[in-house]
Order: sequence, then C-alpha cells, then structure tokens
Amino acid sequence: MPHVHSKKVEELEIMANTVRQDIISMLVEAKSGHSAGPLGMADIFVALYFHLLHHNPKKPDWPERDRLILSNGHICPVRYATMARAGYFPVKELATLRKFGSRLQGHPERLKLPGVETTSGPLGSGLGQAAGMAYAAKIDGKRWRTYCLMSDAEQATGLTYEAMLFAGRNRLANLIGIIDRNNIQIDGNTEDIMPLEPLRAKYEACNWRVIEVGGHNIAQFIEAVEEAKATENRPTCIIAHTIPGRGVDFMEYKYQWHGVPPKPEEAKLALEQLRTLGGKIASEHE
Repeated sequence: MPHVHSKKVEELEIMANTVRQDIISMLVEAKSGHSAGPLGMADIFVALYFHLLHHNPKKPDWPERDRLILSNGHICPVRYATMARAGYFPVKELATLRKFGSRLQGHPERLKLPGVETTSGPLGSGLGQAAGMAYAAKIDGKRWRTYCLMSDAEQATGLTYEAMLFAGRNRLANLIGIIDRNNIQIDGNTEDIMPLEPLRAKYEACNWRVIEVGGHNIAQFIEAVEEAKATENRPTCIIAHTIPGRGVDFMEYKYQWHGVPPKPEEAKLALEQLRTLGGKIASEHE
C-alpha cells in the first residue's frame, strides 16, 4: 500500500487550515450558511482535491475525471473553498457565497459551476446518483471512480438504503462512499433523533467493505482510500469520525452551529484561532 510522505501530509494539513479560514470568511460575508459541517470536513476535501482525485481544474469536464458527488450539499462552503484553492476559479470569488446571481449558491448547482457533478439539496439523494454513475462506468469499462460524500444523519433516509443495496448487489468496486460521522444534525445529536448505530454493520450487510478512520488524520484517510481502490467486487464505505466545527473551540461538537454563520466578532476570534493553529501545524513538522 503506498505510503504518503510526511511532507505531503504537512502541506495538506496547512491547506486544510487555509480552507477553514476561507470558510469563516465566506460565511461572515454571506451572513448565512452552515459552519460546523464544512469546518469538520476540510481535511477530507483537501486530501481528495490535492492528492487523491484524478481531475483537471483547467478541464473540469475531462471525460476520464473521477466524479465527486456531494450528497449533503449544505456543507458546500468547504467544497467551494477547496475547489478555489485547487484552481477551479479565483479565490476572490468565494466572497460571493449565497449572493444573488453568484455561482456559489447555498447548495451546489451543476449548471452554474464547472466541476460540480450534481445539484444537491434534498438529503439522501447523493448515494443513488453516485451508484448510477459508478454502474454506468462499469458497463462502459471506464477506469474513473465515483466518490460520494454524505452526512451521517441522511443515513436515515430510505433512498440511501436502496442505493446501498443496489451498489452492493452490483459489486460496484469503483464506488467509494464517505460518511461524515460527526454525530450532529440541525436539531441535536443523531443518536437522540434517529439512532444510526450499528452503522457499520448495515453497510456490511449490503455487501460493502467498511473502513473507519479519524476524519482529521489525513494520512489515515488517504490510506483508507487507497485500500478502497484495491478492493475488488464490492464498494467501500469510509466512515470518517469528525469533529463538527473543527479548529474553532466555541463551535466544536455543538449542533447549534450546524446551520448558523459566525457574527463578525465571532469570525474574528475564529480566524485568530485558526491562524494560531496554522503556526502550530508548521512547527510540529519542523
């Protein structure tokens, strides 16, 4: 199994910190949007766009690109920030989040922004779309893979379960599902509202391989994806245990920040914390 070099991990960690700062700046400018989920998924998005995905920001419709489906579209600030840093569009455009006429809407729109594969909004739709794409690639003998990022709460939807069955039945080894297991949703803790456990066993019962990782351990996540790529005859689900609001102490673990942007003074404090964290990351790798 390929081992990711520590220098590369450092670069990815620093970029993830930059993306988190972008998220805060975007949200305070927009005065609306989701904070907790985007901050929690920065490490994973950066690992995908800057190391794992086969893609070309200058040719977003390249036929042989990997497909990335964002099922929980409300966390799109992290996708926009990562795509901008990867070169899909100018970083300055991030300031237009949720503005009238912007390409960066509150949920991604496929026809507005090149590099976005699907329009997302209704939770639970993504895995079925991703499974369909993976099935088409398998029929056509294509080598590209489909990645589907999902929230944990949307695992309670019937559409997701049907897609789990379909993907397992058709042995879609070119499909990798990634669950943001942050244990929160807009009204509280997932296990209080609609218990999901045993989540791993449910996917395994549908003929999926399941790998659990720390969602902020970039090296561990990369290794999990490489293991998924090497898996034959069944899809893989990576359950990534993340901290909602990661990097901002007054947001971490708090479901109240699911769909709330920071106020200007809160954003100032959050950015100070993230800049300090960035310096700490750099010093740890010296």
